[in-house]
Amino acid sequence: MVTGAARGIGKATAAMLEKAGARVVRMDLDDGVICDVRDEAQVEKAFKDLEVDILVNNAGVAVRKHSLDITLPEWEKVIDTNLTGLFLCSRVAARSMKQRGGGAIVNLASIMGFSGGIFPNPAYQASKGAVVNLTRALALEFADMKIRVNAVAPTFVRTPLTEPVFSNPDVLAKVMAHTPLGVLPGVDDIAAAILFLAGPSARCITGVTLPVDSGYLAR
Repeated sequence: MVTGAARGIGKATAAMLEKAGARVVRMDLDDGVICDVRDEAQVEKAFKDLEVDILVNNAGVAVRKHSLDITLPEWEKVIDTNLTGLFLCSRVAARSMKQRGGGAIVNLASIMGFSGGIFPNPAYQASKGAVVNLTRALALEFADMKIRVNAVAPTFVRTPLTEPVFSNPDVLAKVMAHTPLGVLPGVDDIAAAILFLAGPSARCITGVTLPVDSGYLAR
């Protein structure tokens, strides 16, 4: 199961998993299995009768506003999607994985989960910091069920979510000034990291958040 699979990183991840031999169920607000991850009843219905070995928690939103300007409903939408939705999907999938003798969950965190960032984005930064630590917590909680829980933390990647960054030359220049390798990853770079963490080559890796950041966090 890949959430937020209609576009961007989720779409690329679903395609790469299929190429590797997985049977992929796509969940999104717009395509595939229609589900709002913030809604527990919808999540329960989406996973009903599925035998899940791998879950990729990719669904996410951002509201790039200063802390003095973001509204409470905007804040709650980001936290509920990026954090609560991830939690709801993870525990439903874990029940299926437990019955099947194990599995792998890969969460989409962000470099903003480790960093105060470059631009004001408080709700997103708070949600992704929580994803990093929830990944650790679930890894320990689910370990005795042979379920590995890891995360990938991308830097800025060209997706519909980051279009405001990539469409503004001045903003993009500031991002590149914080990118030591001088090149930003594409969606397939992130999908490849997810595929690794979901697969047998990472069988002894759990509780880890892997940055794919072109050196951003090394500064």
